[in-house]
Amino acid sequence: MDKTFEPQSIEQQCYEKWEKEGFFKPSGSGDPYCILLPPPNVTGSLHMGHGFQQTIMDALTRYHRMKGDNTLWQVGTDHAGIATQMVVERKLNAEGKTRHDLGREDFIKKVWEWKAESGGTITSQMRRLGTSPDWSREVFTMDDNLSNAVTEVFVKLHEEGLIYRGKRLVNWDPVLHTAVSDLEVLNEEEDGHMWHMRYPLADGDGELVVATTRPETMLGDTAVAVHPDDERYKKLVGKHIKLPITGRLIPIIADDYVDPEFGTGCVKITPAHDFNDYDMGKRHNLEMINVLTADAKINDEAPQAYQGMDRFEARKKIVEDLDAEGLLVKIDKHKLKVPRGDRTNAVIEPYLTDQWYVAVESLAKPAIDAVESGEIRFIPENWNKTYYQWMNNIQDWCISRQLWWGHRIPAWYDDAGNVYVARTEREVRERYGLNETTELQQDEDVLDTWFSSALWPFATLGWPEETPELETFVPSSVLVTGFDIIFFWVARMIMMTKKFTGKIPFKDIYITGLIRDENGDKMSKSKGNVLDPIDLIDGIAADSLVDKRTSGMMQPQLAEKIAKRTRKEFPDGIQAYGTDALRFTFVSMASTSRDINFDMGRVEGYRNFCNKIWNASRFVLMNCEEQDTGREGGEMVLSLADRWVWAKFQQTLGEFERAIADYRFDIAAQALYEFTWNQFCDWYLELTKPVLNNDNSSEAEKRGTRHTLINVLEHLLRLLHPFMPFITDTIWQRVAAVSAVDVSDTSSIMTQPFPEQQSARQDDQVLADIEWVKTFIVGIRNIRGEMDISPNKPLNALLKHVSQEDKRRLSDADMFLDKLAKLESVKVLSEGEEAPASATALVGDMEILIPMAGLIDKDAELARLNKAMEKVEKDVARTQGKLANDKFVSNAPEAVIEKERTKLQDAEKQLEKLKAQHHTISAL
Repeated sequence: MDKTFEPQSIEQQCYEKWEKEGFFKPSGSGDPYCILLPPPNVTGSLHMGHGFQQTIMDALTRYHRMKGDNTLWQVGTDHAGIATQMVVERKLNAEGKTRHDLGREDFIKKVWEWKAESGGTITSQMRRLGTSPDWSREVFTMDDNLSNAVTEVFVKLHEEGLIYRGKRLVNWDPVLHTAVSDLEVLNEEEDGHMWHMRYPLADGDGELVVATTRPETMLGDTAVAVHPDDERYKKLVGKHIKLPITGRLIPIIADDYVDPEFGTGCVKITPAHDFNDYDMGKRHNLEMINVLTADAKINDEAPQAYQGMDRFEARKKIVEDLDAEGLLVKIDKHKLKVPRGDRTNAVIEPYLTDQWYVAVESLAKPAIDAVESGEIRFIPENWNKTYYQWMNNIQDWCISRQLWWGHRIPAWYDDAGNVYVARTEREVRERYGLNETTELQQDEDVLDTWFSSALWPFATLGWPEETPELETFVPSSVLVTGFDIIFFWVARMIMMTKKFTGKIPFKDIYITGLIRDENGDKMSKSKGNVLDPIDLIDGIAADSLVDKRTSGMMQPQLAEKIAKRTRKEFPDGIQAYGTDALRFTFVSMASTSRDINFDMGRVEGYRNFCNKIWNASRFVLMNCEEQDTGREGGEMVLSLADRWVWAKFQQTLGEFERAIADYRFDIAAQALYEFTWNQFCDWYLELTKPVLNNDNSSEAEKRGTRHTLINVLEHLLRLLHPFMPFITDTIWQRVAAVSAVDVSDTSSIMTQPFPEQQSARQDDQVLADIEWVKTFIVGIRNIRGEMDISPNKPLNALLKHVSQEDKRRLSDADMFLDKLAKLESVKVLSEGEEAPASATALVGDMEILIPMAGLIDKDAELARLNKAMEKVEKDVARTQGKLANDKFVSNAPEAVIEKERTKLQDAEKQLEKLKAQHHTISAL
């Protein structure tokens, strides 16, 4: 093995071998275990959320594959209707063209060309992350077989009356000219205004004052509403208002929705331009007047003076005209949530238009029952409440989008406007008895991307055909996803899979937290705090990172701000940590928290963990390669330490498997880290040296220790593999040739079984014995450190209050104590026997005394401690002063203040320790 661990030199070679050898395919035997990859957008690239979730999915997949399960990780990508169309349209725009210049058919060809050339970015990046899905089964939501499934579902639901076409209010993007889902709308607080306007009563006997944040929508008002119990307006209900500017008469209605305490208690109702007003309009059978075009300009329903104006231009003119007529009461500054399209940043309009809908009420009930019965479980369980809240208040689902790229709606229209739904135009003519002379035009719309992805659990496995995969892997075992798409995707998969297969789509739904930066802020390009997983794997120079974070920014000031932040945060860029360190960071953070703050320091720490594993493996191989490890037989005697490390490994294996079963990857990672670093590397490797380097050790004892060294390492590598695939497979190739693994199959650690519990190796007594030994050795080492005694200086130890159990352990472990504690002699003091001035340590009730005479220069040591205490006292005073400064505490970020508090606590602990040492030496 090389002297240092260089992940870049092993990762690509490892992965190419795994994929070439077909290690990722289901075995065909064992219990089925299946994970569905939430299909990333074909336009996308790997971000931290992807990296986090895919590491968890891969860890589960590798674990169950090694457990002998028939394991499938089904992979694929989503056609991402809006996002992909925008990418290709931008390319055309750069050439001075639009999609309309090409026409629909040629534009779709362009999209497919783009997909073939550039659409595989995220899947190639997944390989860099070490993921192991069955790439031979990779699918794309626009593949023929998946497209056929989409058409089949649409037709069947339409035949049952569950899909219909109707005029309803939708989220409308006036730039993209399409309806968009709630998930594609960003509602962020912005500064705005509240306009208070007078609405005169039609009979001339008074007026009502209404307030609005959108004066332009008054052109479509069809009522003014008050609360039915509001004494101020009870007599006015049923009368009419003369709507300013338009002159239309609109009724005054009463509705419980109105809050009489808000504003004047009078609300203007615009059913065609507000979702709440739309519902009220339906309740009161109000006219619905749409006053906007698809471009969000004022249409012909409004007075001529405003027709053709942009909505915000019309707003200004309407306010001016109201003011001129004395109908504007006042304008207040007002904070409000503004809905913007996540891709265009345009203000989204509630827009009345014809769309296709799924009537979901009958589909929702079985989906709710599946969770209530426990057939499907959410992890953590508290997400059940979110699911029920959404599902019990579910509304019909708008599934049509005014795009060209996507699954075209299988509906055709004749010249009379009659609509016919079938799988093909030929089927339409056959089913409805239409001859070839009847002109038919297919619906121009495509289906919402969420419609096709709702079929993911069964369409990817061959449905509507009855395939072996469909029978074997539905339901899948677990879905790993984020809380933000529980309704948009998870719930819809449950509804559709229950409807079309009669089965649940998955048994468990593991909801992960959201990855934020180390300060708890959401990662976003505009904040300049986005981290790219590939940059953490490969490293990136500071200048390149700045360029990457500021590229494409239209605002120079924002770009400059982000550049400054980046250079401050990463003055030397980001070093290459390798995939295994990043993956271990992800699993170690996978707690049940909703938000997870990503700490770069942990990645660095786990890169050191990789180095520790590498160096420990080199030590083991240097002591075992070309040596007798008992592979060919021969007598073996296991030392106390050998028996302990096997027992400790069994304990760790149990902790790991329990944590994995509970989806507590953070606890599993901690168990691995603790055993590997603290027990195996720091203790066991040291405990082997007294055996291997001792001329008095028998060959059977040395053979037993070598056998334990190499085989515990081999087992440990298999235990680590699901989390850290590259380093474990690379080391394992060398270890397997020396360990007890069957020589005929050393192709990859992936083909090996996961370690199993061995009750014969579990030994509570030996665990307690070595803990006693460790406490003894640490006690001696602490005395050396506190008294500044050289680690290599032999010491004479005196023992007080020694029990029979202590004596047994002293006898069994004398070799380890002598060598690792560097003891020249050990004497047990009899009861009442006086001991010289000594430094002490406790091992349970037993007291260790190290006589200090001749070991230290008392005066020199006290002088050193006085100097150290003086320095720390100054640090304490300085930090206390800073935290007592109101100006500092009021203005400094919370993270900075917390850092100072931690610094103070550490300094106070250090001072306390120095004082204790001073007291001990003074008493000598």
